[in-house]
Amino acid sequence: MATLEAIFEATIQVLLAEGPDRLTTTLVAERAGVSVGTLYQYFPHKPALFYALNEHYLDALAGKIEHVCRTQHCAPIGQMVETLVTTYWNAKTERADVTRVLYRSVVELDNESLIKSFACRVDAATAAMFASASDATFADLPTINLTLLTTIFGAVRGVFERNLPDAEGSAVQRQLVLMCLAYLDAVRTTPHTNTTVS
Repeated sequence: MATLEAIFEATIQVLLAEGPDRLTTTLVAERAGVSVGTLYQYFPHKPALFYALNEHYLDALAGKIEHVCRTQHCAPIGQMVETLVTTYWNAKTERADVTRVLYRSVVELDNESLIKSFACRVDAATAAMFASASDATFADLPTINLTLLTTIFGAVRGVFERNLPDAEGSAVQRQLVLMCLAYLDAVRTTPHTNTTVS
């Protein structure tokens, strides 16, 4: 819905300009070009707005990961890893300022259910992808998949929390791919083959 999209984008713009503490529903409504009453029809207070904004963001992010995982079914494991890391990295960095401000906006938000829903979708998509790998099988795929995703997500968040320059962030991204490949080579049950990154 266009009104909701306008409200979400306005919320992001106010967050960037004012920060989470100084954001008000009045400022968001003005930026979105809607009345405060219209905004309240969707979100009765600021925490509800923050929750919905993060839900919207995580839904889009999960959708990107699900899509790319489907495109990688039956690919070599090295290609899968590089594509997964690159997709998540790009999704987080295409609007890096937005990612940073959203991390700050959830500090006091009870978003456990959002994270759980996001994790279930991503876990299912990546596990199905890795299970279809053309050159590797894994004895304990659920644990391996969880370890891999925790590593990728944690590393990317660390880059943002440290506010690394682009060059250093890109270097971390390349090393993250190598680290993930080394881990999967160590835990695979099929004979080791020379895994290359395209």
